[in-house]
Amino acid sequence: MGSSAILPTEFLEEIKGRGCLAGWCPQQEVLSHPAAMESVSAGVPMICWPFYAEQQTNCRYACTEWGIGVELSQDVKRNEVVDAVEEMMNGEAGKVMKHKALEWQKKAREAVGVQGSSLDNFMKFLLDYDHKNKYRLAGSI
Repeated sequence: MGSSAILPTEFLEEIKGRGCLAGWCPQQEVLSHPAAMESVSAGVPMICWPFYAEQQTNCRYACTEWGIGVELSQDVKRNEVVDAVEEMMNGEAGKVMKHKALEWQKKAREAVGVQGSSLDNFMKFLLDYDHKNKYRLAGSI
């Protein structure tokens, strides 16, 4: 880990042979979903453990609005993680979430397609920007 490691040496010794800590790894290849949008785009349900910033919002959408995630408690224990992974991989709720995640994957692909809402919204933005710039330039002459 080098001298910049913030984890105690004892911890690194304790996980030796059971885990791996790396300063960098190709997340997309390892996880196939390093963030919420990548998860949706890949059709992968989420196990959420939100801490800060947008994570609470992403968790709420994944778990409540979209039905593709399960939230862990803030003081999560090992058995809760095991249960969540087991349910996600083999349980009925996990199958339902996987099905919904694949539906959201399709919607995400459609949104970024040629006739999709992302392109449509971007074009509206460009037209609005162009209109405002022309108006501003005309007013300064």
